[in-house]
Amino acid sequence: MSADESVRPWGRYEVLQESDRHKVKCIYVKQGFRLSYQRHQKRAEHWFIVSGVATVVLDDQTFTRVAGETVDIAIGQPHRVGNDGSEELVFIEVQTGTYFGEDDIERIEDDFSRQ
Repeated sequence: MSADESVRPWGRYEVLQESDRHKVKCIYVKQGFRLSYQRHQKRAEHWFIVSGVATVVLDDQTFTRVAGETVDIAIGQPHRVGNDGSEELVFIEVQTGTYFGEDDIERIEDDFSRQ
């Protein structure tokens, strides 16, 4: 694992690029897992699905996205992504805003009891 890669209970992510204005991650979600239902106060996100099927919750609305499709998440908008498909979900996340630290995650609901 590289210094720019982080393992989580749902899978892992790699930081591909970052500056004071943006951060780009490649996120891998294991089959049957999902990230926390969360929001951010200092960043917006744009997701590009690379492979697999993403089950997305955005403002309590659930929908799916497949390879080549995108999702836009505004600052403060509650969101979640999960993998209910038969293969690993891979997507690119582009964060824009004023701060990109992991402590800007406000978890509303989490399968792993994280705060």
